[in-house]
Amino acid sequence: MRIAMIGTGYVGLVSGACFSEFGVAVTCIDKDASKIERLRRGEIPIYEPGLDQIVDSNVRAGRLGFATDLAAAVAGADAVFIAVGTPSRRGDGHADLSYVFGAAEEIARALTGYAVVVTKSTVPVGTGRKVAEIIRKTRPEAQFDVVSNPEFLREGSAIQDFMRPDRVVIGSESERAREIMRELYRPLYLIETPLLFTTVETAELTKYAANSFLATKISFINEIADLCEAVGADVQDVAKGIGLDGRIGRKFLHAGPGYGGSCFPKDCLALARTAQEAGAPVTLVETTVKVNEGRKERMAARVIRACGGSVERKTIAVLGLTFKPNTDDMRDSPSLTIVPALQRAGAAVRAFDPEGMDEARKLLDGVQFCNGAYDAMDGADAVVIVTEWNEFRALDLKRVKSLLRSPTVIDLRNIYKPADMAEAGFFYFSIGRRSVEPAHGEQRVRAQG
Repeated sequence: MRIAMIGTGYVGLVSGACFSEFGVAVTCIDKDASKIERLRRGEIPIYEPGLDQIVDSNVRAGRLGFATDLAAAVAGADAVFIAVGTPSRRGDGHADLSYVFGAAEEIARALTGYAVVVTKSTVPVGTGRKVAEIIRKTRPEAQFDVVSNPEFLREGSAIQDFMRPDRVVIGSESERAREIMRELYRPLYLIETPLLFTTVETAELTKYAANSFLATKISFINEIADLCEAVGADVQDVAKGIGLDGRIGRKFLHAGPGYGGSCFPKDCLALARTAQEAGAPVTLVETTVKVNEGRKERMAARVIRACGGSVERKTIAVLGLTFKPNTDDMRDSPSLTIVPALQRAGAAVRAFDPEGMDEARKLLDGVQFCNGAYDAMDGADAVVIVTEWNEFRALDLKRVKSLLRSPTVIDLRNIYKPADMAEAGFFYFSIGRRSVEPAHGEQRVRAQG
């Protein structure tokens, strides 16, 4: 089979590479000629573990290619995937579908025979019908069916998620289109991955419903964490206690500074706007959005309290800037709220992230970007862990203590045990757990040598 993947962003590039790993001939298309040239040279524009190897091996095998010529790639293809961006539209929060509709027009002009046009981008309910209308209007004689095939890829685990997904959702009323999609996903069918066939509208809504539910779980446990601190409970034990209930599940019950990334913020907002217009508001999702926005603001205040109520003329080390580990994605990261708030309060910020530095430099002004975690902590008055990268999970605590002017750690991801940090001589503050002081006594601030 042969497919064209329009868009070489996160979804398009990962999906195209993984389909080629299944043995499908894939051409990934992008209007950005320089990006295509970099891809042809083997330069991957995003950080995703394992993606570079899959791209390289399939390019060498002749199954994966990159091009700017959409017409040539679409002509004769069995399926054409639309995997372009759908960012939140300024002003109203709706998904901006201009790239999707533009791609639909170009596809219509390029079709040479029957093809399945697949919306892989996250789009509101009704988008598939609109894509079909655009193609029919542009080319009334075109032979095609429109399918909704939402992606459920987690940044940092996208290859595994594509190769061994929990399910594949395919929205279509055409049996011909369904057969082509079955053949594309045949390797997954052979390992008994559930293929869920629905209407187009159902598939479109499933994506938004899934992300909004997960975001709601995050906001829920974050609010429970605040309650835990107020009453002296431990949020990690609470999360374990409720997560062992099979009806609830353990995933996405990790208290922290709030969710970010390319999906949850915009998808929750888009679902809320769609529901309002449909006259069926999803007030739970609307509340989730508000809770998350306020959460990030409160994290900076939490850091300031941990530093004695003021960070004026203090230096704060920030470890982790991306919204989650194993990605370079800075979109809606809590750090984008926390760092500027600390700066406005008078702090100087030294920061390090294993993969997100290049993106962070574009978004955070006045930050001193460092060469490593220990470099960031050298001479700082406190350290804040914002992203739970593995390399931050086993820091040399003796070295950390020797570098900090004050042995103060604010752990917004709960990656250390309070008792261990107290024993190591730290003032340790985490989320939804009791704060601790050094077990053997320690000066709050050491004189500079």
